[in-house]
Amino acid sequence: MNNKFTIFIVLLVSTILLLAGCGTSKGAVSGSSEDNTFTVGLEAGYAPFNWTQNDDSNGGVQINGSKEYAGGYDVEIAKKVAEGLGKELVIVKTEWDGLVPSLTSGKIDAIVAGMSPTADRKKTIDFSDNYYTSNLVMVVKKGSKYEGATSIQDFKGAKITAQLNTFHYSVINQIEGVDKKTAVDNFPSMRVALESGMIDGYVSERPEGISASAANENYVMVEFEDGFKTSPDDTAIAVGLKKGTDLTDKINKILADISEEERTSIMDAAIKNQPAAK
Repeated sequence: MNNKFTIFIVLLVSTILLLAGCGTSKGAVSGSSEDNTFTVGLEAGYAPFNWTQNDDSNGGVQINGSKEYAGGYDVEIAKKVAEGLGKELVIVKTEWDGLVPSLTSGKIDAIVAGMSPTADRKKTIDFSDNYYTSNLVMVVKKGSKYEGATSIQDFKGAKITAQLNTFHYSVINQIEGVDKKTAVDNFPSMRVALESGMIDGYVSERPEGISASAANENYVMVEFEDGFKTSPDDTAIAVGLKKGTDLTDKINKILADISEEERTSIMDAAIKNQPAAK
């Protein structure tokens, strides 16, 4: 009886130690994996900054949990940042409205999604130094009466929209007598609305305007002599980061090593390589 009891105790203790060992091993692997990845959130629907494609051509990175890939200017910048940090880049496709919540909740490490460091956003998250600066334009249909506009006031009475929860949408109010339509979730949907005649134009940034007109001959980008009034932060683009993270200084050093010439070259390539508009 005593021998049986002793054997039982030995087996029980051995089992407990084995399970504890397995738990420790699993935790170490998990922590190691997290430490070696740089997880970035983006829409993958805002060409030429970011888009979705079917393969890894032109430097595409596979989207986490998907057979699809992400490409574009933001992806190339994210690759350089990840390399500089010595980490593996992980792309998480996230709706625009979900980017900041995903960052603050820790689901992603950074937002690299053509996001402007506006004063309102800075209340919730931190930003790196700028990695691109652009100007606002209007995208309209080729042959429309708005194609030759030189002032935003030429769009009086026009049906105009912009992306939801962006400063693009708020500046529409600067157009007197404009028919401001409901904000749209993403740029592909705005292009469809423009093609169908639901809107006369949408507010965008110059790279996306170039992208739209290059991808579809029915679209034209309108630049203004008398344009929208914006702040420098509105037209800049930076990496969104969690408040107080030590990544900010590290990423700023990496971005500082990317010359303006290289940034222009990356954007030119993104515009050239963007997938055709659907």
